[in-house]
Amino acid sequence: MLLIFGLTYIERERIKFMYKSILLPLDGSAMAEQALPYAIAQAKHFQAELILLKVLEPVERSISLPPGDISRAEKVTRKLASEYLERIAAGFREKDISVRVVTVTGQPHEGIVRFAEAEQVDLIVICTHGHSGLTRWLVGSVADRVTRGVNVPVLLVHARNE
Repeated sequence: MLLIFGLTYIERERIKFMYKSILLPLDGSAMAEQALPYAIAQAKHFQAELILLKVLEPVERSISLPPGDISRAEKVTRKLASEYLERIAAGFREKDISVRVVTVTGQPHEGIVRFAEAEQVDLIVICTHGHSGLTRWLVGSVADRVTRGVNVPVLLVHARNE
């Protein structure tokens, strides 16, 4: 039995394919995109499929807007989100990384958790926006809520304000 760094060859091969699917939630911000290099590194290392997810918050139902306008707004929002994710996905495909884009509707942390559970992803790579103290307590942290809401590993990338 060949031991490399305390692991057998078989154990190292099993670890090599530990993550088959990696979820990268994006909200369209430059801060969230700071997680991209980390997701690329993990997807390449584990030869995993990368899933780019954008959670679309529901359009506010207002009595001043007719239902047809709300429906059109939702369609346009979904189209713009898909185009955004596809632009990012193109860069991954150029690096020979298997990538899929998905949009779901809901509150961000709930949509991420629900999707991760439904798809049984193996890892979530998510950027923290650096809120602390009172701001974090008042508005909450999507990354924090996701971390507490899932039973899979979460790689947190601390965003830099640049």
